[in-house]
This record gives sequence, C-alpha cells and structure tokens, in this order.
Amino acid sequence: MKRLVFTLLVAGVLSMSAKAETFNVGDFFSKSDAFFKKYVSKGLVDYKSIKGNLGEIESLYTTINEANVAELTDQERKAFYINAYNLIVIYQVSKYYPLKSAMDQSGFFDKVKHNVAGTPMTLNSLEIKKLIMVYKDPRIHFVLACAAVSCPPLANFAYVPGKIDQQLDDRTRMALNNSSWLIIKAEQKKVLLSKIFDWYKKDFTMNDAHSVIEFINKYRDKPIPSAYEIGYYEYDWSLNERG
Repeated sequence: MKRLVFTLLVAGVLSMSAKAETFNVGDFFSKSDAFFKKYVSKGLVDYKSIKGNLGEIESLYTTINEANVAELTDQERKAFYINAYNLIVIYQVSKYYPLKSAMDQSGFFDKVKHNVAGTPMTLNSLEIKKLIMVYKDPRIHFVLACAAVSCPPLANFAYVPGKIDQQLDDRTRMALNNSSWLIIKAEQKKVLLSKIFDWYKKDFTMNDAHSVIEFINKYRDKPIPSAYEIGYYEYDWSLNERG
C-alpha cells in the first residue's frame, strides 16, 4: 500500500514537472501576438473566422489551462494574465457564436469558470484577484477585452514583458483621447464617461489620483476642466464583431 501511494505521488510530481517544462512563456506570447494580429482589427474581432477554425483559439486556451506561472517574473506574469483574459473572452464568444452580445450567455463574466494556470476561476476573478488587486494598476481596465462595442478598443497584439508598461500607457492614452469613447460637451461644460469609471471608481483613485478626472487628465492631451459636470453614457454591450 505504501509503495502504491509513493508511486502515485512520484507520478503526480513528474506530471507537474512535465507541464512546467512544456509551458514556454515566450512561445505563448508569440502565438498570442500572431492570433491577435490575424483576427483583430481596429478593436473589432473576426469571431466568424475564429469559429470556422476553432482549433487555433482552443490550442491557446489549453495552454492557458496548463501554464505554470510559478517561475515567471512579475512582468511575465502580468502580461500572461492580461493576454489570458483577452483570449478566454474571445474563446468563449467564439465557442457560442453567433451571439449578439456576451451578455446573452448567462454568467459570462461572473459564473463560468476557466482553468487559468491550473486554478479554476471566472473572468471577474481573473481580473480582480490576479491583476487589479496584485498590481494596483488602473491602466489594466483599458487593455482587457469585454467583447462589447463600448469596451476600450482591443489591441491587435499581445502584451509582453519589457514593453508592457509602455503598452499599458499607450492604450490608456489612446482611449482617453478618443472623442467617441470619452465625450466632451464643451458648450455644456460637461463630460460623458464610460460606465467603467463608475463601476471601478475605487480602482482609478487607489494610487495618487484624488478623483477620476484627475486620473483621466494624467493621460489627456487636453485636460478636462475640474468645473465640468460628469455624466455617463449608456454602455453598449453589442458584440465588437468585425464585419
């Protein structure tokens, strides 16, 4: 009996070691980058083509499931989880495509669980527990996919260590200077913000910014006057689908 238990333990350790050896984080970033470049354009995703060749996204999804992040650097882990989140969103939409909205699938963000580096978690858990709570970086909100028209435009590249800080900065600036995404009504002295700033208000003020507007103005080419009234436009959950 003891010999059997010992054998099973050894087999388990060898299995875990094999997984660690087969996960090449550089290869994951490279394949993710090629995938985004192939299927994402101007923030829109070609879900129809992905559905027609589901093997590509399924392969990346399996890699995310089996990844071993224990030995990754901080930047590698941060980039891994961001790319993982975006790929899981695309995988889940494509799996059930055609959809008019991710919200058509019950529990898309808060109930359906995925194995991420061996740990079952929802997309919300991945976002909050592996990214926001760990890195305390509000810019993350501008790079995560939500499969919706009102989401900050999805990049057509993977986030990679060594460049990730600049990539986060660039995507944040791009969103906050986009007149269609952040709407200035100068004649009314009013600014209409995405509901993201309402839902995650605490995230945008958890560092050195004392208000959402102060955070926004750090990345704006033309700062929003502090006297402007703040409003929120209706969030459009229609699928960010490339025609």
